[in-house]
Amino acid sequence: MRIWSVANQKGGVGKTTSVVNLGGMLAQQGNKVLIIDLDPQGSLTCYFKMDPDHIAHSSYNLFMNAKKLNISLIKQSILATPISGMSIMPASTSLATLERNISQQDGMGLVISKALTQLWDEFDYVLIDTPPVLGLLMINSLAACQQLLVPVQTEFLAIKGLERMVHTLKMVAQSLHKKMDYIVVPTMFDRRTNASTSSLRSLKNTYQNNLWDSAIPVDTSLRDASALGVCVNQINPDSKGARAYRKLLETLKEGVLSHAS
Repeated sequence: MRIWSVANQKGGVGKTTSVVNLGGMLAQQGNKVLIIDLDPQGSLTCYFKMDPDHIAHSSYNLFMNAKKLNISLIKQSILATPISGMSIMPASTSLATLERNISQQDGMGLVISKALTQLWDEFDYVLIDTPPVLGLLMINSLAACQQLLVPVQTEFLAIKGLERMVHTLKMVAQSLHKKMDYIVVPTMFDRRTNASTSSLRSLKNTYQNNLWDSAIPVDTSLRDASALGVCVNQINPDSKGARAYRKLLETLKEGVLSHAS
């Protein structure tokens, strides 16, 4: 099993889009894929027309039963998606209460890691979507993953947010006693605008050792795929967005950028 987390402390940078499209393409290649929604806002869950306000079984159940995790309980929280070969562990909005109610209990930062240990032979790849805030849920995601993707919109404020995220990674790596490998993925790139091109240039100057050598472009096909609840490769494999995500997937599978933070 290979576990990738997609995280950034700024919202709206393409985390959910990246999880769905990378996961969907892996499934299309014949892999068994699990995507996990750890964001109380439930964007990944909503992508597949599920309601995080009224879902019966979700990632929330793992935290509420952390002391008695078993394979049956874990599998209860895994549902099928319209993408063949890809399953989802959806989110409940109740995840928002965890920080207040159980974050101080021992071992709560490793709940997802322990659950995935029990699923090790069930899936080839796991991709985790995280909330845009440092807390119990992001800690779980970072503790569980082998590779971290940090999508960053190619605009000034998003790049400033990346500075906070990198600082967070250093703190978390020390706390978990873990080397934290990460890849910065420029997103929503529009070469026609000075804001995008100058932002990409800034990323190259500052994060060259951890920066993917391409970018996910602005592409209406990605929005169309979201509206349909599918992977962009299913509706327009020749689109700019589909080609970019295929290129990113190959980079991740080859492990070309595995630099320690």
